[in-house]
Amino acid sequence: MKWSNVKLIFSREVRDQLRDRRTLFTIAVLPIFLYPLLGMLVFQVMQFTREYPVRIWIVGSEHLPRQPRLIEGTLFSAGLFSYPKDNELLEVVLADSDSDAKGSEELQFEAKRAVQSGDFDAVIIFPPSFSEQLERFRKQLGDSRLPIYDEAVGEIPSPRIIYDQTRDESRVAKERLAMVLHNWRENIGREYLKQNNISEIVAKPFVAEETDVASEDQRRAAVWSKLLPFVILIWALTGAFYPAIDLCAGEKERGTLETLLCSPARRSEIVWGKLLTIMLFSSATALLNLVSMSVTATLMMGQLEQLEQTFPELPMGMPPLISLVWLIVALIPVSALFSALSLALATFARSAKEGQYYLMPLLLVTMPLIVLPVLPSVQLELGTSLIPVTGLMLLLKSLMESDYQLALLHVIPVIGMTATCCLFAIRWAIDQFNNESVLFRESERVDPGLWLRHMVRNRGDTPSIGAALLCATFLLILRFFANFQLSTPESWSELATVTIISQIAFFAAPALIMAFILTRNPRATLLFRMPVGFTLPAAFLLAALLHPTAMTISAQLQELYPAPEQLQVMVQKLIDGAPNIWALLLVLALTPAICEELAFRGFILSGLRHLGHPSWAILLTSLLFGVAHGIIQQSIAASIVGCVIGYLAVQSGSILTCILFHLTHNSLAILSQVLMDDFLAFLPAAKWAVQSIEGGYAYSWPFVVASLALAVLILVWFSRLPHQLYAEEQLQEAIDNQTVRAVAK
Repeated sequence: MKWSNVKLIFSREVRDQLRDRRTLFTIAVLPIFLYPLLGMLVFQVMQFTREYPVRIWIVGSEHLPRQPRLIEGTLFSAGLFSYPKDNELLEVVLADSDSDAKGSEELQFEAKRAVQSGDFDAVIIFPPSFSEQLERFRKQLGDSRLPIYDEAVGEIPSPRIIYDQTRDESRVAKERLAMVLHNWRENIGREYLKQNNISEIVAKPFVAEETDVASEDQRRAAVWSKLLPFVILIWALTGAFYPAIDLCAGEKERGTLETLLCSPARRSEIVWGKLLTIMLFSSATALLNLVSMSVTATLMMGQLEQLEQTFPELPMGMPPLISLVWLIVALIPVSALFSALSLALATFARSAKEGQYYLMPLLLVTMPLIVLPVLPSVQLELGTSLIPVTGLMLLLKSLMESDYQLALLHVIPVIGMTATCCLFAIRWAIDQFNNESVLFRESERVDPGLWLRHMVRNRGDTPSIGAALLCATFLLILRFFANFQLSTPESWSELATVTIISQIAFFAAPALIMAFILTRNPRATLLFRMPVGFTLPAAFLLAALLHPTAMTISAQLQELYPAPEQLQVMVQKLIDGAPNIWALLLVLALTPAICEELAFRGFILSGLRHLGHPSWAILLTSLLFGVAHGIIQQSIAASIVGCVIGYLAVQSGSILTCILFHLTHNSLAILSQVLMDDFLAFLPAAKWAVQSIEGGYAYSWPFVVASLALAVLILVWFSRLPHQLYAEEQLQEAIDNQTVRAVAK
């Protein structure tokens, strides 16, 4: 790759974008005016956010004790409020003194009607014997000869507050009234203790003193570290997406893409030039928004003195300078990741209008990863550092809070995962540029009915890419709703029934039905053919040799993402309830091996191979296979195993190879869990390969490395098997060979 060509393309794209008024407005003009306008809007709205008074109707005020007083005139006692102005927010209306003549039910009915009609926001009813019972309790407290029982305290009738939860005013009135009663109750307790010469320390033997060791900068950094990374990531994503649409889908519509493709620059150089351009505008958008927001916030903080007095624990002011520096540094990997993803999606779009529709799915996928670090229970650790976007945000949060030791421990996995995702996205974009059918697709209306009829009428021997994705989507949706509808099994019989039915109904049946409806040759689609030579024994041996590695990976995943202990106990209890080992293997090994392979390595993989790259088809099928397992630990492990099974499917061309490998893999996992004790007792010499650990067993690293080396040799043997390529794969292979020869010359 010639970086001079990349530089030329980069310069060209930057000049074109700077000539675009929409781009300049989005990047430069909008951030400058957006936040000041938002600030002005906040100040305008704040005048409507003041607290309004509420009306309280008090029934039975004549039954209140004289001391301490609850009501003074038409207001509550001023001593019940921390801020004197709060007393003015409660307008008190006393009921007539003849309320005793009415029954309890009649009073409550009248109070409910008054609240529902809006005459009063809340009503409080004091029972007739309220004052007498309080006085009795006071005397009982002063008489040392009479014990105080809980039953005596419970005889004091409680006041009743009536309000309307659906009305904001009524709900606020209830909350304010509850606060007043709480303070009044404490005053009553202190008064009674004082009258009986008892110290108040009896009610509160101690009071915890709080000392905040965090400095002002640290408190501000803690607050801004949760907000600013979120804002930066959102703006970096939006700042990357719209230039990507214009540089790809926009050029398709303007007809300038053909001219660029005819230049001496290679497709990969074009992609890198566009990627650097998108990164520049993504970083600029996020940076300008950060500067504008910082300046606006600094000016607004000086005007929000009332807010600071109301919430003294909230640090008002800008984050420390070092936090802003780390934000700017983090813009590089953030912009690179989102620019690569946006470029790949924009390349796939037929038009700029269609490309804009892809922003919402990208936001929906990215948003949970952005919101997750904001949760207080999510911390930066090895498991979370390997989650794309989430790990980057957590690392940035640690840097902004000056927790450099924690950040240093996880900077390598975070950057490594981010770089891996970037490279995959760039590779995807390059493949899109190398695919003429993607670059020059005509913009067309999508008619689902016509598309389905076309899929049925123009059936091929194997399913199309759309049919494969349709099948995968259908399976995942069925699996998703089944998780909520199917009850949790409580016995082995229920587990067996649920497993067999779900496997057949959600995997095997849809794959078989679609194979017969959407293809002309279901046998070729589902790979119903006998493998050649020693393929089956090699698949069995490969699964056995990879078993130690698979168990080691599963154990590491369990440490990274621990499964709930209750779930593990429940699963173990269900397995222990199996009648025999053969029932376990039938339900948990054979049934998933057949049903899942028919769906994923049968129908879905056969359709995705029309992409032209067997590796991409295997990878995408494996990811779908992992997602179908639901739990993150199983999803990651299943995706890794799925890559191996997909490779066997392509090389052997037989579903039997995949089923045998899958069956052996599941069977060994079950047998190692159930029969490992008996196996070690029968063969003590095997203890050098198997080590006893807390909660189970683990294979020794020498044994894992040796078995993995032998497994690699078998995979090499599979790579030499003659296998049939699809027409798209043959074409892509010819293009790749031609490209390699051209580069060599």
